Amino acid sequence: PSKGNDVLWYIGRRLLQMIPVFLGATLIVYLLAFYTSGDPILTLAGDKPISPAVEQRLREQYNLDQPVLVQWLLYLKSVLTFDLGVGFNGRPLWDQIAAAFPTTFRLAIIAVVVETVFGVAAGVISGLRKGKLIDTTLLMLSLLLIATPTFVLGFLAQFVFGLQLGIAPINVGRDPSWQNLLLPGIVLGGVSFAYVLRLTRTSIAETAGADHVRTATAKGLSRGGVVSKHVLRNSLIPVVTFIGADLGALMGGAIVTERVFNVPGIGTLLFSSINAGEAPMIVSLVTLLVIIFLLSNLVVDLLYGVLDPRIRYAK
Repeated sequence: PSKGNDVLWYIGRRLLQMIPVFLGATLIVYLLAFYTSGDPILTLAGDKPISPAVEQRLREQYNLDQPVLVQWLLYLKSVLTFDLGVGFNGRPLWDQIAAAFPTTFRLAIIAVVVETVFGVAAGVISGLRKGKLIDTTLLMLSLLLIATPTFVLGFLAQFVFGLQLGIAPINVGRDPSWQNLLLPGIVLGGVSFAYVLRLTRTSIAETAGADHVRTATAKGLSRGGVVSKHVLRNSLIPVVTFIGADLGALMGGAIVTERVFNVPGIGTLLFSSINAGEAPMIVSLVTLLVIIFLLSNLVVDLLYGVLDPRIRYAK
């Protein structure tokens, strides 16, 4: 019970710490979206003339007739009440986000599975075989993935698996099923896979030479038991930290991948909103990504205690 109370207290404290971070991030995003490109109403009108009556109505509709801080507070109220209103295009913001979010979430999940399962497995092999041929090969592969831009990987995957082999669709289009998202998900997780591989390799190589690992080996424990209980578990904390932070980055950084594979997700919606000057949509999408990033970091911190029993959520 004491441990459970400590965990609950820790979660509550972290949630309180997230509040100023959330407020600061949303304020910055709001100011950047609405005021860096000038007057949003005049930007929306473009070269077309707009009557004073229409301009005034739009300002009142989007609270642009209020002081900046009041606008921001009204926006926070809309977020907390799940009533984001309508965008400049007249369509409800929440409906557009709700239609695009599941697609990007599935895409990010595939990417996280790729980087976690294959990245950790390749890192363990590389770390335990440090200096061997397999280690050198995997390091060269990871360096190649890091050095290659995502859009190049996407076009290459389309050419090889779509055109040449015909085992995957070139474009996802209106059918964002798990099967159709598999290839773009692998491409999205390619660079992260390389980083996880190298991070796991370094941690495994360092932990494998630790005193407690040599002691476990001297006691006659099997090679698999030593690796799983004493090497891998103690090496995963930096890897989990990276993966947790990467989840939010994957969802926000899916713009290029979604554009290459024509995926109707958050990245595509954000790209089109930036091009159209849809400030309400831009702010709403970035706010969503901020929330995902904060929650994923909370989950990562909780996993620390699972991976390393020495970590305590003390008051």
